[in-house]
Amino acid sequence: MGQVTAKDGTRIYYKDWGTGPVVTFSHGWPLTADAWDGQMLFLAQNGFRVVAHDRRGHGRSDQASAGNDMDGYADDLAAVIEALDLTDATLVGHSTGGGEVARYIGRHGTRQVARAVLISAVPPIMVQTPDNPEGLPIQVFDDLRANLVKDRSQFYQDLAQMFYGANRPGAKVSKGTLDQFWLWSMQAGLKNSYESIKAFSETDFRDDLAKFDVPTLVMHGEDDQIVPVNDSAHKTAQLVANAQEIYYPGAPHGMTATLQDQVNKDLLAFLRS
Repeated sequence: MGQVTAKDGTRIYYKDWGTGPVVTFSHGWPLTADAWDGQMLFLAQNGFRVVAHDRRGHGRSDQASAGNDMDGYADDLAAVIEALDLTDATLVGHSTGGGEVARYIGRHGTRQVARAVLISAVPPIMVQTPDNPEGLPIQVFDDLRANLVKDRSQFYQDLAQMFYGANRPGAKVSKGTLDQFWLWSMQAGLKNSYESIKAFSETDFRDDLAKFDVPTLVMHGEDDQIVPVNDSAHKTAQLVANAQEIYYPGAPHGMTATLQDQVNKDLLAFLRS
């Protein structure tokens, strides 16, 4: 399997399919690169080279004790980009991965970046603060941490319901989709997934978004129960110059799976525009 070594020695797993213009994928919490398979296969079949890595502490990457924060995540993405000599890449991030993309641009710039796509992403900032009064109370994230520690297996099963909107009346989400969420999540180290909650909820990405100077697409479901659209995508689009926006009525946080064909179509159109 493909691995790169981060600057602190952490081994980061990646997969690399296809040939053509490069698209990288940064996954959500607490999943793995496999969550992008539906997009990666589609784009590889349509003339793109697609690269996705498992975040440190997740999937097949090392369960590092340190670096479980957005700076560490961004630097690991940079290590993959540098090791594979990726240029003119489109960086795609879902949820926590959207924060990773934002922090990468904030820390490393856009020298090797052609475009950016933020899907159901956590920026600008999730938690409620004096200058972000619309955010979610810190108690929401404290409860996530407590439930994760108490019984992470059941916690992930419950979270999958909200993630894919399976708890909504009339929802049609397969048991397989819910089971794979649990399987991917259980591969994450407990310390890593625990510390990642602070990373995705309390990191302020507003300065990072101000540094975006490449074409950017913001995509978000209007029934996102994990990252509310009004607190994230709408604000992000105001902070990124000339951002394009696509909103999906009734779509959940995990719309890359539940609306895979539509998301793939819109992503391909942006890449070819």
